Amino acid sequence: MRTEIDSFSGNRIYPGRGSLYVRGDSKVFRFVSSKSASLFLQRKNPRKISWTVLYRRMHKKGVTEEVSKKRSRRTVKHQRAIVGASLEVIKEKRSIRPEARKAARTESIALAKEKKKAAEAKKKAEKAKVKAAGTAGKVSKQQMKGSAPKVVPRSH
Repeated sequence: MRTEIDSFSGNRIYPGRGSLYVRGDSKVFRFVSSKSASLFLQRKNPRKISWTVLYRRMHKKGVTEEVSKKRSRRTVKHQRAIVGASLEVIKEKRSIRPEARKAARTESIALAKEKKKAAEAKKKAEKAKVKAAGTAGKVSKQQMKGSAPKVVPRSH
């Protein structure tokens, strides 16, 4: 005895049951009942209709074998050295008291500010020196950069 499978619901169709629907492109669809044929023609999604085989498969209904859940491995945290700092240095820095850390931070900030001020003062002095020397011959910015002099157009 040959059984067919319903194109919509996925149920078996025994001989003498169901109907056949042939679409314009000659594709054959078999339905066990007018209910499944109607839902197919309404373009309903069988995965969203709870009594179809596709829905039951998708939602893992009626599976006889209970597969034990796969155990996920717990992630283990490791301390690793970073480029430029060994593990000992990192641990040492972590163990420093917050007050000491704050003091070191403010000190380094002050040092950086001082350095910046010195650099600006140096730059200002250099600028003043250039200005004093540059009053004799005025040179445009483009000439300072070393661009070629303008070509004067001549008529033939």
